[in-house]
Amino acid sequence: MNFTPKELGFSMPPESARHECCWMAWPTNRSLWGDHIQAGRVAYAATANTIVKHEPVYMIVRPDDESEARKLLDSAVSVLAFPLQDGWMRDIGPTFVVNSENHALAGIDWGFNGWGTHFRPYDENAAIAREVLSVAPRKPERFVGRMILEGGSIHIDGDGTLVATEECLLNGDRNPHLTKAEIEQNLYDFLGVEKVIWLPYGLVDDLTDGHVDNVACFAAPGVAIALVAEESDKNYPRLQANLDILRSATDAKGRSLEVHEIQIPEKQLYFQNLRLPMSYVNFYLANNSVILPVFDDVNDDNAKQSIQNIFPNRTVETVPGTDITYGGGCVHCITQQQPAP
Repeated sequence: MNFTPKELGFSMPPESARHECCWMAWPTNRSLWGDHIQAGRVAYAATANTIVKHEPVYMIVRPDDESEARKLLDSAVSVLAFPLQDGWMRDIGPTFVVNSENHALAGIDWGFNGWGTHFRPYDENAAIAREVLSVAPRKPERFVGRMILEGGSIHIDGDGTLVATEECLLNGDRNPHLTKAEIEQNLYDFLGVEKVIWLPYGLVDDLTDGHVDNVACFAAPGVAIALVAEESDKNYPRLQANLDILRSATDAKGRSLEVHEIQIPEKQLYFQNLRLPMSYVNFYLANNSVILPVFDDVNDDNAKQSIQNIFPNRTVETVPGTDITYGGGCVHCITQQQPAP
C-alpha cells in the first residue's frame, strides 16, 4: 500500500520557518527571455548574493552556463550543474515537507508540464525536482505527487490553510481529469493542510495562468497579504474580488483573517505584448529577513515600509525585480526553501 505523506506524518512548514538552505536555478531559455536574458541573470545573481548572507544557496545551472554563473555569483553560493531549461525553481523544484514526530525531511516531486504546455520542451525541467532531492542536504525522501502542480500556485500558513487561485489550479491545461474536490484532496494528502481558500484570479497576462504568489500570501497563521490596485488598473476587478474573499474567509482553525493590503507598482511595462507581472507580494522569506523585489517605482518605498511593519522582526532587503519579471515571475518564483532540521 502506498501511504500519502500526510498519513506518514509529513506536512509543509510555513515559509517563515527556519531554512536549511535555498534552491535556485539559472535563466537559460532565450526564446522566453529574448534580449533580456543577460539582465535577468544579473538580477538572479543579485538575489542569490543577497539571500546567501542569511542562508546557504544552491544554484542549479546548465553545464554550458556554469562558468558565467560563477563569475556573477558570490563565492558562497554553491553551483551545481544539471540539464536545465529555465530558472523557476519554485515551480520545477520539489516542495519540501517535514515529519512532525521524527523531523525527517521529504520532497514532493509534482508533475510538471511547462505551465500547461505553454512552454516546450519541458522534460529537463520536469526532472529537476528528482535531481535536487538526489543531492540535497539530509538526503530527503521523495514522494511523487499525484497531479501537475507548480510551487508558485500555492501558499500555506503552516497551520492547516492553503490559498490558491481557481484560474490556475482548476485550469484545464493542468489536470483536466481531476475535479476540484480531487485536487483539494491531493493538497490535503501531500501537504498536510486541512482547508483551501480559493481565490478566483491571478494577474492580467500572467503566463502561469494566475499563480497565487503574485496576488496573495500568508505572513503568519491568520494573517494574509493581498495585492491591490487603483480602479484605473485592469487588475483592479481581479484583485478586488480576491480581497473580498480573503476578508470574508476563515482559516482551517476557524479564524477570520487579518488582511494587509499592498499596492501594485504604478508603472506598467510590457514585453511581447503582455503586461509584466510586477508584484511586491512575490517576495522570499530568508532566515531573519525578507527579500523584497522593487521596480524603481513610486510605490516601492510604501511597499517596503508595509512589509517591514508586517514582519517587524525581520530585516527587509530589496533586490531589483523588473529584470526578473521579463521572464514571467519574480523573487518568490525563482527560489525554493528547504526547511531546517
